[in-house]
Amino acid sequence: MGFFITTLLACLAVCLLTAIITIAMQRSSARSKANVIIDKAAKEAEILKQQKLLEAKEEEMQMKAEAEKTANQRFSKLQQTEAKLKQRELQLNQMQGDIQRRRTENDNIKANLDAQAAVLEAQKAELDKLTRTAQDTLEHISGLSAEEAKEKLVESLRDEAKTAAASYINDIMDEAKLTANKEAKRIVVQSIQRVATETAIENSVTVFHIDSDEIKGRIIGREGRNIRALEAATGIEIIVDDTPEAIVLSGFDPVRREIARLALHQLVADGRIHPARIEEVVGKVRKQIEEEIIETGKRTTIDLGIHGLHPDLIRMVGKMKYRSSYGQNLLQHSRETANLCAIMASELGLNPKKARRAGLLHDIGKVPDEEPELPHALLGMKLAEKYKEKPEICNAIGAHHDEIEQTTLLAPIVQVCDAISGARPGARREIVEAYIKRLNDLEQLAMSYPGVIKTYAIQAGRELRVIVGADKIDDAETEKLSTEIAKRIQDEMTYPGQVKITVIRETRSVSFAK
Repeated sequence: MGFFITTLLACLAVCLLTAIITIAMQRSSARSKANVIIDKAAKEAEILKQQKLLEAKEEEMQMKAEAEKTANQRFSKLQQTEAKLKQRELQLNQMQGDIQRRRTENDNIKANLDAQAAVLEAQKAELDKLTRTAQDTLEHISGLSAEEAKEKLVESLRDEAKTAAASYINDIMDEAKLTANKEAKRIVVQSIQRVATETAIENSVTVFHIDSDEIKGRIIGREGRNIRALEAATGIEIIVDDTPEAIVLSGFDPVRREIARLALHQLVADGRIHPARIEEVVGKVRKQIEEEIIETGKRTTIDLGIHGLHPDLIRMVGKMKYRSSYGQNLLQHSRETANLCAIMASELGLNPKKARRAGLLHDIGKVPDEEPELPHALLGMKLAEKYKEKPEICNAIGAHHDEIEQTTLLAPIVQVCDAISGARPGARREIVEAYIKRLNDLEQLAMSYPGVIKTYAIQAGRELRVIVGADKIDDAETEKLSTEIAKRIQDEMTYPGQVKITVIRETRSVSFAK
């Protein structure tokens, strides 16, 4: 038992010694590792320190370079500013010298003017003294004071003016008596012409020509439904009677008659004539005519150099194209009057632009959308006032037939030019021989071109149909021919309104069954 304990203690002592030795060895190993780590950390810290020092030096150098650059830029700017200041100083010194010189000159001029003023004052005093002396002498010689002499002179001039005015009035009265009979006859003849029957027919009837009377039945339709639909859509009375190859369109509105004519022309050309088609074609034609009216008004104002016109007035100017007055196209008459007014105003030293504007608008009261019970001159004046035209232009429009008093020089110019345009030879009431000759000239002009077989002047000379040979002219040449004929008519002939040139080229194949 004692041996066992001893052995156990010895084993414990050995184990304890072994553990102590192991711990000591571990401590030594740990200390070595710690020393290695410390040395490594020291080396890394040294390397990092060197890197940071290098970076700090580079950053310092960079900042130094930027500072030097900034300093150089500021120095350069300072030099430039200094140069500008020196130049400005030189300019100011020069200006100061000029101002001083001018001040000296002004002082000299002022002294000279003061001296001249003193001389003039002395001369004025001397003149007043001489005037008083002369007046006293005249009063002493005549025995009248200055006021009494002035009253006698005024009374003498008044009596003389009364005598001259009475003589002038007597001369005017004698002349008026001599010309009264002639003027009365002229007014009567003019009144008769304004209500002549042929003029009323000319202004309210359009004749539509057709190729054959068979088309009349198609236009009338079953139980008259087509013609009723056409009359309802256009507002124009359509008269289909025994007149060969003609249909009469009757209505007071020329634009409606033109819409009816064009719609009827398209329907006949297309061949499909029924109420639905009639309404469709009339709607398209009405829109087309409205666009053409506006375009015509714009083109007219541009051609005449008239700007700032109200759109409604431009539209009324375009409507003049479809209106005639005593056989004279209203738009052509207004353009001619406008140009005459501009020429006359220039000769008189007035504003030609205002005169041209008043001349173009003087008959604007003939084409309103509504028909009030007013003379066209007064209606035109009210329309011009409504659309903010200037007072002198409104007065010229309203006074060109003496309905109101003329208050500006523009009014008599418009009145005279209106009379010149309406009364010049050939302006109105074209005689039958001249009318026939114009139609014949239209046809002969087109016949002079090679390849033309037949020509027809239709619609009172407003349309020229040219039939060409299909084997002599191709489709491309027909367009060229139409343009050339239109240009030649425009350059060589005189006509109211416009002339439509239609070139027809067709190929027909005919065979006979035997």
